[in-house]
Amino acid sequence: MASALLLPSASSASCCSRKIHAAIQVPRLPKLSFSVPKIPKRNLGEELNIRDGFINTTPVEKLNVIDDRSHSSGTNVTSQLYAILEAVADRVEMHANLGEQRDNWNTLLLNSINMIILTAATMAGVAATCGIGMPLLALKLSSTLLYSAATGMLLIMNKIQPSQLAEEQRNATRLFKQLQSQIQTMLAIGTPTQEDVKEMMEKVLALDKAYPLPLLGAMLEKFPAKFEPAVWWPKNQVLQKKKISHEGKQCNNGWSEELEIEMREIIKVVERKDIEDYVRLGNLALKINKTLAISGPLLTGIAAFGSAFIGNGSWAPIVAVAAGALASTVNAFEHGVQVGMVIEMYRNCGGFFQLLQESIEATLEEKDLEKRENGELFQMKVAMKLGRSLSQLRELATKSASSRVDEFASKLF
Repeated sequence: MASALLLPSASSASCCSRKIHAAIQVPRLPKLSFSVPKIPKRNLGEELNIRDGFINTTPVEKLNVIDDRSHSSGTNVTSQLYAILEAVADRVEMHANLGEQRDNWNTLLLNSINMIILTAATMAGVAATCGIGMPLLALKLSSTLLYSAATGMLLIMNKIQPSQLAEEQRNATRLFKQLQSQIQTMLAIGTPTQEDVKEMMEKVLALDKAYPLPLLGAMLEKFPAKFEPAVWWPKNQVLQKKKISHEGKQCNNGWSEELEIEMREIIKVVERKDIEDYVRLGNLALKINKTLAISGPLLTGIAAFGSAFIGNGSWAPIVAVAAGALASTVNAFEHGVQVGMVIEMYRNCGGFFQLLQESIEATLEEKDLEKRENGELFQMKVAMKLGRSLSQLRELATKSASSRVDEFASKLF
């Protein structure tokens, strides 16, 4: 009975499903294919260039390569400048140490030679009071040997001039420190280039040549035929150019006709007064030093000759003692007053004014004002080097123009 009831219901459900399938069945439409053009992909940089109207655009990848190359080049220049800075710092230490050492040489040799000379003179005087015999021979021999040793030591000391050597090293230390501060300033506020690296290399090599470290084979001539100021800068020193651009600067880069005339008058004063005076004083000191350098060993040699003939005449002890006393005086004046150091000081001062003159002339010879250093900054530097204010510098130029100059350009030395 139950199965009979279920069969009709199942058959009725299947009939309904067939009817529903027949009702919702829709005929299939034919497939239509549409071709859509592909839009080329652009990155943000190219899209901005196209919007701004630039047709030939540079890929961003190439721009990145260029930026990387410029960055690596700047890093390389900075690394080279730091390497030069380390070498300069090392030279500062070496020259300072050698300066102290050679100053000690001057003190020790001066005291030792004077003690030897005075001892020999004393022995010669005592030998004159002794009779004939072994004491006389011993005193004569000792005095002669001491005078001979003093002569040899004086020849060496006068040849190398320890006081002048010490002054050379002091000047080299100061100039290397100055170069060190220039490199540090360039690294701190400037944008260094390969030209700056080359310039600093040339300055270091010029200083090495002007103030050599070794004595044998490289020592500067202490008795030249003519006095000449020291030169510690490259011969082909380039004109200082602007490193930093400032907004709102003058169209003439701080230069004017009045400023150029002022700088030319300053050159005239420096050349007529300062350089000429230091060359004159240097030649005078050089002549005095030559005379003293010859007189010292000559007197000790005469004293040694006289002490060797003590006992053979009344003149021998007088010559030995008197020549020894004069030799001690000459040696004390030459190396105690440090005449060699005075000569080197004059050389350095003359070189300072010659460098100032050449830098002003090179700046004025540059016709392109934009390639010059800023005029106001250059004027301030010149005033500071001469120990003057800007108003005093203008006053000096005015006096020079009217030929009423009665003072030196520098107030420092």
